[in-house]
Amino acid sequence: MPNPAAARLIEFHHTSLGAIIISLSCADPAGLADDMHKMLGGRPDSFNQEPAILDFSVLTDLPGSIDWNGLLSLLRRYRLQPVGVRALASEPHLAGARRAGLAVLDGAIAPQEPAKQSKAATRTGANETAPSPSSPAASTLYVDRPVRSGQQIYAQGGDLVLLAGISPGSEVIADGNIHCFGPLAGRALAGARGDANARIIATCFGPELVAIAGVYRTFERGVPEAIAGRAVVVRLKPSTRNQSIIIEPLQID
Repeated sequence: MPNPAAARLIEFHHTSLGAIIISLSCADPAGLADDMHKMLGGRPDSFNQEPAILDFSVLTDLPGSIDWNGLLSLLRRYRLQPVGVRALASEPHLAGARRAGLAVLDGAIAPQEPAKQSKAATRTGANETAPSPSSPAASTLYVDRPVRSGQQIYAQGGDLVLLAGISPGSEVIADGNIHCFGPLAGRALAGARGDANARIIATCFGPELVAIAGVYRTFERGVPEAIAGRAVVVRLKPSTRNQSIIIEPLQID
């Protein structure tokens, strides 16, 4: 299992543009491929065609040339759609980025505004019927049926409460917190618009992937025995340089 506290060559963050910022500490596609495989478990469906912006602000040793074809092919392999770059000061590198079809987006990342309402977007498989969410109240979306494999639930602008759990191969996303009162066996992403204070609270923990504010942890080798099937809370550990996922047992009387 990858060590979430280890230094990363690549990190993912969400922005108010609806794009993921990819913070690069390395521009070598081979090195990034290894790090992404460890981080995401090699899953080709780790993302869902989200637009991505390459951020070079933390790359201190910029190479003489960048293999743009290799870099973009790597990101597309994980279903990301690179659309632009930022913090790339060298004009030859900028020219290469433009030739690769990337926009220069320095200064285009606006602060996120709090969402004013909650609504759900549901994606289902060809033969699946989406769960029936009840009427949301106070920016919280309640789902009272199991989320089946191939389905996706998104609680935009608020919390998501799952009363019957989620199956392997499903995905739940919330701009706020995620509360799961049944088995958590798919992918759960809280703080989707960058809220680092978001939490995932589950009564029966066994996911494929969890994420808080774009910081991911995968379980391709299985969930550790100490937390598997237990009630836990998932949160971010603040750090001056890197943030990592913390998963702690939750005491329920």
